[in-house]
Amino acid sequence: MSSRSRFCHCSSLHLLIGLFIFGSISAHENEDPTIKTMEAFSGYPIHESNSLVSDFVSSLSVETQTLQNQIDKLSTFSDAPAPSVTRILYTEKDVLARRYIKNLMGLTGLSVREDAVGNIFGRWIGDEPELPPVATGSHIDAIPYSGKYDGVIGVLGAIEAINVLKRSGFKPKRSLEVIMFTSEEPTRFGISCLGSRLMAGIETLANDLKSTVDGQNISFLDAARSAGYANDQDDLSSVFLKKGSYSAFIELHIEQGPILEEEGISIGVVTAIAAPASITVDFEGNGGHAGAALMPNRNDAGLAAAELALAVEKHVLESGSIDTVGTVGILELHPGAINSIPSRSHLEIDTRDIDEKRRNTVIEKTHQSATTIANKRRVKLSEFKIINQDPPSLSDNLIIEAAEAASKELNLTYKKMISRAYHDSLFMARISPMGMIFIPCYKGYSHKPEEFSSTEDITNGVKVLALALAKLSLN
Repeated sequence: MSSRSRFCHCSSLHLLIGLFIFGSISAHENEDPTIKTMEAFSGYPIHESNSLVSDFVSSLSVETQTLQNQIDKLSTFSDAPAPSVTRILYTEKDVLARRYIKNLMGLTGLSVREDAVGNIFGRWIGDEPELPPVATGSHIDAIPYSGKYDGVIGVLGAIEAINVLKRSGFKPKRSLEVIMFTSEEPTRFGISCLGSRLMAGIETLANDLKSTVDGQNISFLDAARSAGYANDQDDLSSVFLKKGSYSAFIELHIEQGPILEEEGISIGVVTAIAAPASITVDFEGNGGHAGAALMPNRNDAGLAAAELALAVEKHVLESGSIDTVGTVGILELHPGAINSIPSRSHLEIDTRDIDEKRRNTVIEKTHQSATTIANKRRVKLSEFKIINQDPPSLSDNLIIEAAEAASKELNLTYKKMISRAYHDSLFMARISPMGMIFIPCYKGYSHKPEEFSSTEDITNGVKVLALALAKLSLN
């Protein structure tokens, strides 16, 4: 072996292992000029590296019990008793949970920063820090009386994935960054994926937040400042990131559905995220005494709402696709007395599909039905408002291939699938190529205390994430 070869083999071994691993992503290695560059740099042909790949993969070790302890500890920062978790944006428990995450990032050796709304970033500086980094992460806020795995796996699991790579001796080329997104859930201010929407540069949201208030009439900016954010400035444009700020983003998450568990599959490789839309509808009638007002003379806003709820179901089923879904998640009646005919009703409707045109057709039909129902029941359709109408997002092929290759190298079963729930990844797709990794969860349960993923499934997910990050960092 020449002195040059010995130098490459010894001082650059971990980088070379990573290069060899990344080479397995491509199905056309011999034709790929990047592979030729890797070979020229390393002094070793990529196709002869199988044993090194195997050694590297076998070196990936997850500290499973430590990670589970962290999940359990984070769940104690909650405004609901165990096993429920309630963690609402900018509350005391949320602030404590954020402090816990920042501490773990620091212990992992990450460089930590926060933006004006509290998105938290922990970066592992790579050998070429001038290149756009690879990012991963999720959220830790939790809707009332939910579970302790939704989002949390993608944050704590990402930190552990960095630790896995560090313990293996791997050194990234591109920096690796863990992101904890602010307020993925819409619980407090009615805005889902608030942090990632702002990062994606949605100016209308930045402006709207100046006047947004919660159910207790506390403004968003006041709430943010109470948690130590916003820096006494109303302008939130500092949160915006330019397209290309990251070379890739990949999110680890529980499936929130039963498919992986039912089919006995370890990993889901997400190919697309369904397009969500949210609608609010208000009907106004005359109300009246439940006994004195005769049925033919009533203008019942409550029955109008009930009829529209059934119409939503009808239009969704008529779409012809199992991927079209619709939910009337909120239906409120005024005055809300058993012996009073509802004079006002309020509905909030969620409809989603991976096909934007098909989803929009459901919205149009729902609007038509609302108008027809109002006329028939002699009530006023006082509002039909589309709150958000986001486009679907497709996962990037390179990230899909990285997750697939990682699953294969770890001898884990996997399947390609779509995400019907939406995530911060939906908006990160506007900044960089995006992908997701799913792990099974018990009976598909989520947003409830029974939400659960086994330590084995979590470990598998963290390993796939770590290996995919290694591949992507060397791209």
